[in-house]
This record gives sequence, structure tokens and C-alpha cells, in this order.
Amino acid sequence: MTDAPTLLELRGISKRFPGVIALNDVNLEVRAGEVHALLGENGAGKSTLIKTIAGVYRPDDGDIRVDGKTALIRTPHDAQALGISTIFQEFTLAPDMTVAENIFLGREPLRFAPLAIVDRRALIRHTRDVLASLDLRIEPDAKVKHLGVAQQQMVEIAKALSLDARLIIMDEPTATLTAHEIERLFEAIDRLKRRGVAVIYVSHRLDEVKAICDRATILRDGAYIATVPVASTTIDEMIRLMVGRDLQDKFPKIAVEPREELLRVEGFTRKGVLHDVSFSVRRGEIVGIAGLVGSKRTETARAIFGADPIDGGRILLRGRPVKVRTPADAIASGIALIPEDRKRQGIFALLSVRENVVLSALERFSRMGLLSLRRERQRAQQFISSLRVATPDLEKRARDLSGGNQQKVVIAKWLNTDAEVFLFDEPTRGIDVGGKIEVYRLMGELLSRGAAIVMISSELPEILGLSDRILVMREGRICGEFTRAEATEEKILNCALRGAA
Repeated sequence: MTDAPTLLELRGISKRFPGVIALNDVNLEVRAGEVHALLGENGAGKSTLIKTIAGVYRPDDGDIRVDGKTALIRTPHDAQALGISTIFQEFTLAPDMTVAENIFLGREPLRFAPLAIVDRRALIRHTRDVLASLDLRIEPDAKVKHLGVAQQQMVEIAKALSLDARLIIMDEPTATLTAHEIERLFEAIDRLKRRGVAVIYVSHRLDEVKAICDRATILRDGAYIATVPVASTTIDEMIRLMVGRDLQDKFPKIAVEPREELLRVEGFTRKGVLHDVSFSVRRGEIVGIAGLVGSKRTETARAIFGADPIDGGRILLRGRPVKVRTPADAIASGIALIPEDRKRQGIFALLSVRENVVLSALERFSRMGLLSLRRERQRAQQFISSLRVATPDLEKRARDLSGGNQQKVVIAKWLNTDAEVFLFDEPTRGIDVGGKIEVYRLMGELLSRGAAIVMISSELPEILGLSDRILVMREGRICGEFTRAEATEEKILNCALRGAA
């Protein structure tokens, strides 16, 4: 790999936005046939850097070289012409079009060029060739909307290869994939490497970086920190370079003695989804729910919150039955849901931080139907300060914050409602290492205030590191329960796969 030629080189790249220096004198070198990790906390400048390479942004200073020659990348079309293709977290596929139509969109083979008649046979043939090169068993005529997330990701890769891409940028490619799907993705990346294609791999999952990447470039606060060989660099060393300090405890948890029972779920049933789901949570306790994708963990949380209907069962709060038929009922009862997809379901992306924080309890800031902006600002500032939300001001749009800070805004919104039961669904998905620590700290503070937490997570180290008790779900049923002392990754996986503790 050290003998491979340099494909892409960035020298002294800087990018400024009003009031923000997003990139400051950043360097990056990517060799042909290598998988190069781009690491850093949220807000470190990773997204700005890959958008600069992709032609979405133009750098204010610095040089970009491709094959040793200065390259002007002013638009995404310029990047594609140089063999650079980017697969963003949000796919750019047209869901109602077929796989073949997506891969060759705008470049369809024509049977009669003057009339722009598409040669369907050639289109299907070319698509099969591209899919076969990745060993993909996907029908060219399949509608993209009928494919799973992993298959859609592979279609994005196939589309990049059809453009003769020599460098593919993958932004958080495994965020929504199962373990088996991740294996398939890694196999595809390995095939790309053997063909001499380079990959820039952006991820918060450092175990994946160790498994698939050759070198890693680390950014911090928009600045270049180091480029290190992955094989000889430990995860702890990478974390230290990312955050600028040693993290002694990856799962900080305030020691709180669980007290009386706060929430009890009895016999939750929904035909074909949930089957007699029952459990309880005490004040000061985190009950973790583990399970494979499709085990109906999210559906359980949504049912408790009143977002999904149930056919049978009941909820008891503080020992008394409560009727929760809608999210409004749940909020009134003191139940909060921090959803898995915070960007679509947790925040209002186009509204300000202030508006997001106060929106859940507007009646507190109004008199005779008129809102008090002064009281809104006071309340929002109180939470922004206590939760240490990194934002230049209260009027910053929520979509412009990092993932960790968006999660804090969601939590602040629920603190405004005096919630006592918090349902955390994948609380740190897409959040960097430092941001995870902050979310864990907030969860500990909620416990110390007497709250109860139900935490759904696909990351077993997170489940094991934070939970007082662990429930395992399989096919809509609770198939096992472990204390913190009893639980191991092997026991949890065995239960999730086989349905027996």
C-alpha cells in the first residue's frame, strides 16, 4: 500500500462560513486502492471536507491535486469527471425508478439519439454487468423503493462504478445496516480495493475503522491533527487524537440506587407485532432493550408512547393504571420518547434551537393566547446552558447543529414537560465519541433527578455499559432478562438469535 500512487491530495484547504471557520489549513492524501478513514467529532469539519472534494463547496484557500496535477473542482460534475463519487448518508436515489434507471440516470444508452429513445436491452445489459462486478444479486428492473437499505447502498456503489469512479467517498455507510449487511458492504469494499479503487470512509464506529481501513486522517475543530496507520494505532489512541484528551470511562454513569417502581408495562399485544410484552422500570434505573433488527424494540417504545396502537395490555405509572392512546396522553402522563430518527422525528430541523426547546410546552410561555418571547428565551437559555449545547445563539437552526447537540435539544424539549419516564431509542446513533459521553452524562443526571430510562440500543457495549437490567427481544417477544452482573455479549446474542436465555 505504501508503494501505491497518490490519487488525491489536498494541501492547506480552508473554508469559512459567516462567523465560522469550518476548515483551517487541512491536508489529506489518499492512495489508489486504499480505504482511508476520515475521523473526528461532530463539528470537526468532516462533512465540509468531503463536500469540498465532491464539488458541493469551493475552498477559500488551498490546492486540490488529482494524479499529481492541480484540479479545479467547482461542481459535483467536475468531481465526477475526475472519477470522484460520493455516497452521502441521505441517498440520492429516485425511489419510484428502477435500479437500472437510477444507475444510468441521465446517461441512458439510446436506440435513436435524435428522438432520445432509450435502448432498454442495452440498459439492462449494462446494469447487469455493473451489478455482477460487485457480485450483487439485484434485479435491474426492481423498483428502488422496494429494496432494503443495504441493497440501496449497493446500488449507490454500483452507480459510482458506472461513472468509472476511482475514488468513492462513503459517509457513515453502516449507520442503518445490520451486522450481516455490514459484512456484505465490507466484501464489496474489499473488491473495490483489489480493483485499485480508493475509498474515503467516514464513520464514528472505530471498530469498523480497525476492520476495514488502511490509514486514518483525524480532524479536530476544523484543523488537521494527524494521519496514522490503522493497524498499529489503537482505538484509544484514535479517540485521544479526535477529542484532544484521554477518555478514562467510555460509559460514565452516575451511581444511583434504584428506588420505587415508576413504570410498568403489562401484556402489550398487537397482532403480528407485539406478543405479551411485560416489564417494569424503577426510578434511578436504566433498563436496556437489546435485540436484532426487526425484533420490534422500536415498536414497543412507540406503543408505550401512544404513537402506535395496541390490541391489549396496559400501562401503570406510580402504581396506577393510565390510558395512553396518543402521544399527547403520554406527554400528559410524564412519558417522553427520544426517537431513533432524531432528524425526522425528534427535532424540527428548520426551526431555531429556542423554538425546538419550548415547542413541547408552549402553554407555559403564553398569556391570553400571546406568547412571551422573553420567557421563551430565558427558559431555552437555561436548558442550553445546563445541557452544554454547543450553539452560537438560540436562533441557530437545529439542522445546523452536530448530532450530539441535536440530541441534547431533544432532551431539553422533554425536560420542559417535566417528564419522568424517558424512552431512548438508539440514543447515540451517528454521534461521535465525545458526544456520546455527553449524552451518557445527561442520562445519568436524569436518573439522579428520579427519572426512569428505557434504552434501546443496537450497540452491545453501550447496553452492557449503561444498563442496570437488560431485556432481550426477539420477534416481538421478550425472550430473556439479565442483571448487569449476569449479562455478556454472548448471552445476549444467543438469546436474540435463538429465543432462549
